[in-house]
Amino acid sequence: MSETQEEPQGIAGDELLRFIDRIERMEEEKAELIRDIRDIYQEAKSNGFDPKVMKEIVKLRKKNPDEVDEEEAILRLYKQALGMV
Repeated sequence: MSETQEEPQGIAGDELLRFIDRIERMEEEKAELIRDIRDIYQEAKSNGFDPKVMKEIVKLRKKNPDEVDEEEAILRLYKQALGMV
């Protein structure tokens, strides 16, 4: 951009580029982490663990225990209503 040209709509191109570069680097790191996590699940599977169940456990551990209890109670209620227990 020449010195006589102004930034379009007041956007600082250099600053925007720095943000974009940071985001792209983090996206690359995220992709690497996803691959690493996939490898861990595969390793666990080869040791006899069920990755699908492990993923559910990971989700549950992120939640508040009261929220988990409520969801489990509702699930039991629904299963009873459907004659599944």
